[in-house]
Amino acid sequence: MLQKMRGFAKSWVSSIFLGLLALAFGMWGIGDIFQGRTSTDVAQVGNRAISLEEFQRDYRGEMRQRSQQGAEFTPEMAHAMELGKQVLNRSLIRAALDNIVDRLKLTVSDALVSAQIRNMQAFKGPLGTFDKETFLRVAAENDFTEQGFINIIRGETARDQLLRAVQGGFQMPAGYVSAIYAFQSEVRAADYFELPASAAGNIAAPTDAQLTSYVKAHSATFSTPEYREVTYAIATPDDVMDKLPAITDAQIKQQYEAQKEVYNIPEKRELEQITFPSEADAKTARAKIDAGTSFAQIGKERGLKDNELSIGTQTQSALDAARGKAAFALAENGVTAPVKGPFGWVLMRVTKITPAVNRSLADVTAEITKALKTQLAGGKLVDIANTYQEAVDGGDTLTDAAKKAGMRVVHLASLDAQGLAADGSKANVPADPDFMPQVLQAEVGEEGEPFQTKAGNYYAVKVDGVTPPKLKPLDVVRAQATEEWTAQQKQKQLEAKAKALAEQATKDGNLAGAAKAVGATVKKSPGLQRQMTGVLFSPALVTSLFAKPAGVGVYGPAAQGDGYVVAVTTGVLHLPPPAANPNFQAGVERAGAEMGSDLTMSLAAAAQKKQGVTIHQDRVNQVTGEGS
Repeated sequence: MLQKMRGFAKSWVSSIFLGLLALAFGMWGIGDIFQGRTSTDVAQVGNRAISLEEFQRDYRGEMRQRSQQGAEFTPEMAHAMELGKQVLNRSLIRAALDNIVDRLKLTVSDALVSAQIRNMQAFKGPLGTFDKETFLRVAAENDFTEQGFINIIRGETARDQLLRAVQGGFQMPAGYVSAIYAFQSEVRAADYFELPASAAGNIAAPTDAQLTSYVKAHSATFSTPEYREVTYAIATPDDVMDKLPAITDAQIKQQYEAQKEVYNIPEKRELEQITFPSEADAKTARAKIDAGTSFAQIGKERGLKDNELSIGTQTQSALDAARGKAAFALAENGVTAPVKGPFGWVLMRVTKITPAVNRSLADVTAEITKALKTQLAGGKLVDIANTYQEAVDGGDTLTDAAKKAGMRVVHLASLDAQGLAADGSKANVPADPDFMPQVLQAEVGEEGEPFQTKAGNYYAVKVDGVTPPKLKPLDVVRAQATEEWTAQQKQKQLEAKAKALAEQATKDGNLAGAAKAVGATVKKSPGLQRQMTGVLFSPALVTSLFAKPAGVGVYGPAAQGDGYVVAVTTGVLHLPPPAANPNFQAGVERAGAEMGSDLTMSLAAAAQKKQGVTIHQDRVNQVTGEGS
């Protein structure tokens, strides 16, 4: 569609200025990228260059916009989705189209550019109209001169004129519309019969050669896991608790005072409020409530929606004295008498009460003591980890370094990815979810560096050796292999039978003979559409039915169970396009816009090919960080 093509042709700059510009530039320090640097091109399209500064601005602008959409958007995420490539492609498209604009001598009047800028929300002043000082300030804050920003808007407006000329008013041919609608809305009826799994017949017992071949072909299923011989050192908070100094009463009291707001939480209430212009109006409304009118209905009479009644969760101190006293004197669901508020007279309703929490020093002494000990233990563990690392750096093995640091050492002769030993028993591994990932990624023979887990424990891991997966002897896996091989052969035999029956149906032009051959009953399907599946017809079978003409036998797995279904299309219905339906017309317009978009994308691709493109990948990597 045109909007899509315009998205490629535009820079992030105008999109930001249209709504969010002033919000986020400061986060990235955009100004820094323009200072003290020599302009260097990252690419050229024809005679038009894309400067390093321009590309860097666009790339960081994209990063910023994506971060504003929700969770933080990291450089790693940008690399994974090849954001740099996407931004560069858009820059190349813009440059190619700008060259066409220049060749065609398309121009944009100063009046049009001025009107566009004046209508941008980012440049509205206190009165809601364009403010020149605001414009200059916002532009300067983001390292744009007045003329530089005007040139950006002029260029995008000129490109927009070009795209409108290429694509504007494109309409999909009527015959094409009919063909697409006929394809998408096609309805088919079919005769079918079910071929149960039992129709596969008996499968002869496999020979040892067949089982051996099957086991080798599915080695991942029939092999022992990889086993690692592991030595690890461990130090936990419990290991150092008895070595810590005693926690004093003064320390406990100091911690209590520092976190008093955690232990003493005032009562909170969720409140709704309706404001009235006078006390008389508020009294009249209160009388209606007393007579049975709901608080929400009174709000509607005052022009408020249900979600506009709430003033949030409040403490009494957060409200002015009069409203606080009235609201906190009520039971849940109670409504106050008229109260003088900051902007008129109000009625307030209590929708939920969260009781106050008041815990004395005596109540939380044990809790604070434990927390302080945990903090001290954490510091002690850091010292242990540092001592260990210094010993390893000095040439000690993991075992010797652990002894110097006071860490416990555990040796495991065998350990698989599930934490099991070679005999199937549970290995002596910590019940710490962060431990095993470190074991599995450690390199063989390396004296591991200490690492801390979310549980507060420190570990150091050394993989002494690795025993690779090994195919189990046939006698050990015979029963499992026989069962799986037999099931596979039954499925193959059943599919071959279904295929043969479908071929017979094609030859006969109906299912009667094929169904009779297996004692099945022919049934009639309801009306079927391409995306329709149910308890009987699987997606694969529906696809086959719509891929073949009427009278041709098809087959496919049943939607449920291990059986197959053999079917023949008996009727095809193509509905005429509902030309008068507004939704249909909207769909046609969208499809036409998409086809028109193909024209503009082809124009951009052809322009780049004709004009020639040069990319300096090292300079692109300099911006995206992918070369580092």
